[in-house]
Amino acid sequence: MLRRKPTRLELKLDDTEEFESVKKELESRKKQRDDVDVVGVATSSDMVGASGVTDGKTREQMINERIGYKPHPKPNTLPSLFGNLQF
Repeated sequence: MLRRKPTRLELKLDDTEEFESVKKELESRKKQRDDVDVVGVATSSDMVGASGVTDGKTREQMINERIGYKPHPKPNTLPSLFGNLQF
């Protein structure tokens, strides 16, 4: 395989100005989207709380049930570790 010399990259003033303008534009879009999300979350949580759909469960409990995760550890007793071994 042939080796070639590294390519030289030059950063110009125009490039940095363009980068800054694009960065500001993306930040403003993100801020607007976050503002809309915060308002949307507040209204949807108000609706859920008012209708009583939550059944007294926290968000974490609902997620754990959905994915099948049971955070309660099993006791470390011999039958639970090795099962019912009979000789």
